[in-house]
Amino acid sequence: MKPYVERVTAAAYRVPTDAPEGDGTASWTDTTLVVVRAHCGDVVGTGWTYGPAACAPLVEDLLDPVVTGTDAMSVTRAWMAMRRACRNATTAGAVNYAISAVDVALWDAKARLLGVPLVDLFGAVRGTVPVYGSGGFTTYDDKQTIEQLGQWVHEQHIPRVKIKVAESAGTCEERDLHRIELARRTIGPPTQLYVDANGGYTAKQAVRVMNAVAALDVRWLEEPVSSDDLAGLREVRQLVRADVTAGEYGNDVTYFQRMCAAGAVDCLQIDATRAGGYTGWIAAAAVATAHGLQVSGHCAPNLHAPVAAGTPNLRHLEWFHDHVRIESRLFRGALDPTGGGVTPDTSRPGHGLELDDAAAEPYRC
Repeated sequence: MKPYVERVTAAAYRVPTDAPEGDGTASWTDTTLVVVRAHCGDVVGTGWTYGPAACAPLVEDLLDPVVTGTDAMSVTRAWMAMRRACRNATTAGAVNYAISAVDVALWDAKARLLGVPLVDLFGAVRGTVPVYGSGGFTTYDDKQTIEQLGQWVHEQHIPRVKIKVAESAGTCEERDLHRIELARRTIGPPTQLYVDANGGYTAKQAVRVMNAVAALDVRWLEEPVSSDDLAGLREVRQLVRADVTAGEYGNDVTYFQRMCAAGAVDCLQIDATRAGGYTGWIAAAAVATAHGLQVSGHCAPNLHAPVAAGTPNLRHLEWFHDHVRIESRLFRGALDPTGGGVTPDTSRPGHGLELDDAAAEPYRC
C-alpha cells in the first residue's frame, strides 16, 4: 500500500534581527519564518519559507484540503494540484510562498519514507555546494561591516562576499562608493566582491557607480534596477564588467523564461521558497540551462543545499546572514560554510534538518 499525506500543518515565527537591517529599497527589524509539516503516518516532512505570517493559514485553509489524501510518492502531482487550486487566488506572492513550503515538506517526507537523503533522491552532481557570504546591510556602520566581512573571509574562509548598496533608493551614492571601497580593502584582492542594489538604482546610475569602482573588481551586480525592468537590466548588463543577476522574485517558469529570453542576466537567481519549492526550482534551472545560463540560490541556504547539489548549472548559494542565523538557531542539523561551501548531510534521510520546537516556540506568532 502506498503511503499518503494525512495532513499538512503550518506555523509562523517572527524572529528579531540581531541589528537593524536594510538594503537599497527596504529596512526591517525582524524576519518571519513559516514552517510547514507534511504528516505521512509516522513520517513528517518539513518545509519552510520566509514570508508573511498569513502564509500559515493559506497552507491550512487552502492547500491542506488539496494535498491531504494524495500519494506521498507523487510530489509533482500534488504540486500541480496546488497550482490549479490557487487559480482564483493567483499563484504569486504569499500564495506561492505557501505552495513552496508545502512542496519542500512533501519532498522531505518522500525522501524520509524511502529512507534516503534528499540529495541522493535528486541525484548529486557535486559533493559540496559553493556559497557566498551575504549581508553588509546599508544600516551597518563601518565597524559592523568590517567585522562581518572579516568573519566570512578570515575565519570561515569563504572566497566570495556581498554587500548591499543603493542606500535609500540610490540617493547616497557617495556612501555606496565608500562602502564598496571599504569592503574591498577589508577582504583583500583574492576574494570576489559582490554588490546588491535591490532595484535601487536607475540604469545609468548603476553604470556610473560601477564605472567609479572599476578598479575594485566587483564581480556580481545584483538587481541594479528593478527586476521587473528587463530592458534596464539588459542595458546595464551590456555596459558593465560585473555579472548582472536577478530572479529572486520569480514564481513560475514563465517569469524565468521572460527574464532569460530578454538577455537580462548573466546568472539567474532562483528562490525555492518563492518559486514553487524544489519542483519549481528544478523547472527554473531547466529554463536557465536552455538559455546557456548558470543559476544561483537566493537565501534559505540550508533548504537549498540538497537541490543545489543536484543542479548541473549551479554557480553558488547565498549564505544570507539573516536566514543563516535563524536556521542555525531554530533547526537542528544546520550546515557549516567553512571553506566556502556546504556539504548536504547524507547520514540522515530527507534534507537532514529538524525544527527545534522548544527553540522556536518563543518566536511563534
